[in-house]
Amino acid sequence: MKTHSRVVVIGGGVVGVSTLYHLALKGWTDAVLLERAELTAGSTWHAAGLLPLFNMSYTVGQLHKYSVDLYKRLPAETGQEVGFHVTGNLRLATCPSRMDEYQKYCGTANTIGVPFQIIGPKEVKELWPLVELGDGAATANIVGALYHPDDGHIAPADLTMALRKGARSRGAEIHEQTEVTAVKRTPSGEWHLTTTRGDIVAEHVVCATGNYARQTGRMFGLNVPSIPVEHQYIVYDESEQLKAYRKAGGRELAVLRESDQSYYLREERLGWILGPYEAGAPAHFADGVPDWFGKNLFEGDLDRLLPHVEAAQRRVPSLSNCGIKDIVNGPIAYTPDGSPLIGPAWGARNLWLNEGHSFGITAAGGSGWQLAEWITEGEPGIDMMAVDPRRYGPYTSKRYVVQKNEETYRNVFVIHYPDEERPDARPAKTSPVYDKLQRMGAVFGQRYGWERANWFAPPGVEPKDRWSFRRTNYFPHVGREALRIRQQVGVIDLTPFTKHDVTGPGAEAWLDSLVANKVPTKIGRMSLCHALTRRGGIRSEFTITKIGDQHFYVVSAGAAERYDSDYLLKTLPADGSVVLRNITMSRGCFVVAGPRSREVLAKLVDGPLDNTSFPWLTAQVCEVGLATDVYLLRVNFVGALGWELHFPIEYAHHLFDALFAAGAEFDIGMAGMRAMESLRIEKSYRMWGSDLTPDYSPFEAGLDRFVRMNKGAFTGKSALEAQLAKGVPHRFVTFEVHDVIDADPLGNEPLFDARGNIIGRATAGYYGHALQKSLGLGYIRPEHAQVGSKIQIEILGERRHATVLVDSPYDPENKDLRA
Repeated sequence: MKTHSRVVVIGGGVVGVSTLYHLALKGWTDAVLLERAELTAGSTWHAAGLLPLFNMSYTVGQLHKYSVDLYKRLPAETGQEVGFHVTGNLRLATCPSRMDEYQKYCGTANTIGVPFQIIGPKEVKELWPLVELGDGAATANIVGALYHPDDGHIAPADLTMALRKGARSRGAEIHEQTEVTAVKRTPSGEWHLTTTRGDIVAEHVVCATGNYARQTGRMFGLNVPSIPVEHQYIVYDESEQLKAYRKAGGRELAVLRESDQSYYLREERLGWILGPYEAGAPAHFADGVPDWFGKNLFEGDLDRLLPHVEAAQRRVPSLSNCGIKDIVNGPIAYTPDGSPLIGPAWGARNLWLNEGHSFGITAAGGSGWQLAEWITEGEPGIDMMAVDPRRYGPYTSKRYVVQKNEETYRNVFVIHYPDEERPDARPAKTSPVYDKLQRMGAVFGQRYGWERANWFAPPGVEPKDRWSFRRTNYFPHVGREALRIRQQVGVIDLTPFTKHDVTGPGAEAWLDSLVANKVPTKIGRMSLCHALTRRGGIRSEFTITKIGDQHFYVVSAGAAERYDSDYLLKTLPADGSVVLRNITMSRGCFVVAGPRSREVLAKLVDGPLDNTSFPWLTAQVCEVGLATDVYLLRVNFVGALGWELHFPIEYAHHLFDALFAAGAEFDIGMAGMRAMESLRIEKSYRMWGSDLTPDYSPFEAGLDRFVRMNKGAFTGKSALEAQLAKGVPHRFVTFEVHDVIDADPLGNEPLFDARGNIIGRATAGYYGHALQKSLGLGYIRPEHAQVGSKIQIEILGERRHATVLVDSPYDPENKDLRA
C-alpha cells in the first residue's frame, strides 16, 4: 500500500466503490480505497438490489436517474455484467390520495426526464397477470398505478465489481482487509490515517462506511446522524403459477409495490422476494458495530412481517402456495429524513461524507457522480442541499436519531404529503414562547429540529392537520392569519433564524468578498446579500446589518445554520482580523407586521418610528419595553409595514406579553409559517432552498438589483460576467393559475407553453389570500417570461392555464412597506 494519496475513500460497499470509480473518471487516479474486510461486506451483500426511480425529492430523483442510466452502460464499458433486469416497476394505488401522490411525483419526474406512465386497473392486469385487482372487501380495489418502464433490479455484488474494475482500470487502488484505526491532522493540513496494514497520508478523505458511519465519524470528531435499522425480506421457493406464466412466454414481471400495504415483491429464480417495511423494526449499532458482527445477519422475525405477508398473499394469491426458503434480516443505514448524507463534513476541511444510504444500490452511482464533482471541481453540478450533511445540526442526539430513523423506516411507503409533519422525537428544540403558542392553538411543524407554529386553530377548532395534496382543514384559518397581517397587525415567531455576529477590522472587507451585493458601510443600514457558487448559482442568502463600527449582524434561514456557519468558518481570514460568533441560540426574533404595527411598537419604544426617523431597510439598537439591546430591523418577509425584533433570548416572555398587551386594541394575533408562505408569494419573495438554489444565478432569479458587478472581486463574479455575455437562460416569474378548484401549485410542477413543450418548472406555490388567486413561482425560458404571457402548469395530473404576472402582484410599488 502506498504511503500517500491525493484522496482516500474509507469503505468498500457499492457507495464507496462508486465514489472511487467517479473520482478516477474525473482524472483523480491517485486515489485509494480502504476496506476493513472485503468489498460488499457491509449492507451491499445482502441488499435486495432494487432500483426505485420514485422519489419526491428533486435532488434525489436526479441521483437515482443517473444511477440507472450508468448501470445500463457499465457492462459495455468494463466487460463486467451487473445483472440488471430492466423489468419495470409497478406501484399500485388503492385510494385517491395515493394517486394524488403519484401525480405529484410525475411533476418531478417530468422536470428531470424520468419516463413514467399513469395507468388504470386494466393496464395493471395486463402488465401483471398474477395480480388480483381487489374485491373491495378483504382486498382493496386497485384504482390505478404508477409504472416506471426503466426500473428493475440488479445484482449488488456484480455491480460493485464492475465499478471496481472501472476504477482500477483508470489507476485507482483498492485494499481489502485494511481497517482505519486512527486519524490525525498533519501540520500541513493533510489527513494521516493509521490502518492495520500501515499508515497513509491523504489530502482528502471520503467516509463511505455505511453501518460504521457513527464510529468512523467519531474518529474525525463528528456526530454523524446515521444509524442502521433492521430490514427483512423473505425469499420464497419456486412458484408453480409463476413457472407456468413464464413457460407460456410471459416476460419477467415488473417489481410490484403495494404502497398502501407497505411491501415490495419481485421475482427471484422463478420464486419471489417479498420485502415489507413494517412497524417495530429496531435500530441497531447506535454506539457502533461490535467487532463480532462482521458479515452477519440478524435472526428473522416472521411475526413482525405477517400482516404484510397476508396482504401480499391476498394481492398475489400464488404467493400462498410457496414455501419460505429464507428470511434475510440485515442492517440498512438510515438518517432521520431518509435521504443520504452526501457532501462536505462540517468543521473539517477536505473531509467528505457519503453515508446514510437506505437505498444505497439506487443512489450509489449518483452519489459517487456528484461527490466526485464536488471534490474535484470545488462544487457539485446540481443543487445538493437535500442531501448535504450540514442540513442537520447538533440536535441529532443518539436517541433522536434512533427514534427518527425507526419512524422513517416504517414510513417508507406512507403517502408523503407536502404538509406532512412526523411526530417522533418531538418537541426537541423550542422557542421560549412555545408553551404560550401552544395555548393559543398552534399546530407545529419541525424544521432543523425547531418547533415552528405552522398555523393557529381558533377556539372550538381541533389543532391538528389533515394532510393533503389539496386545500384542507387549515386553509381558512391560514387565510384569516394572512389577512390579519394585511389589514391589522400580526406577530410571527422567527426565533429559529440563523444569526451570526461578525466583528473586527477585517469584517467589512471579508463579508464584501463573499457576497454579490455591497455590504452596508453606514451604521444602521442593511443589505440583502447572496453568497454565490463559483458557477454563479445562489449558495446562501444573508441579511447583513451594520450594528456598529466593525460590527455586523448576519441573519439567514433557520434551516441553514450549520450549512452557513460552516461556510463562513471555512472562509474566515487566517490573520485573525475577523471574529465570527454563532449567536442563534442567544437571540430570539419576533416579526411585528401590518398597518397597525407602528402604533403597537410606539407604545414600547421611546424613539420615533416614522419614515423620516426610521426608514425602510434600516436598523436601530433600542430598548423595547423592559428589554435592552434589541436590534430593531425595519424589514420582513411578508411585504407589510413592520419590524423584526431581534432580542436577547432572556427577554422573550416579556416582549411577547408586552406586544400583545400593546396590540390588544388592534386585535393583534399570531400568524404561522403557512400564512407567511401565502404572504411572501403574493410579494414574489424568493425563498432560499426552494426558489434560490445553486441551480440558478441571481440574474435568473431576477435579483439584479442585489448584484454589484462594478464592485471588487467576489465569488462567482466571473461566472456572472460569462452568463451576461452569453444570455441569461431562465427568468424567474410569478404566475396566476386559473380555474383552480382545490389544488394549488406546490413546487416541482412542470411548466408548458401553449403547444405542450416544457419551458420551465415551478419552485413554489400557494393560495394568495389577499389577492384571492392561486399563485406560483418558478423559472421559465426568457421568451415566455413577459407579463401577460400565457403558459400552462400540470397540477396533480391536470393541465391548468396560467398567466405571468407582474413581479410582486400584491402592492407592486411597496406602498405598504414604506407606509
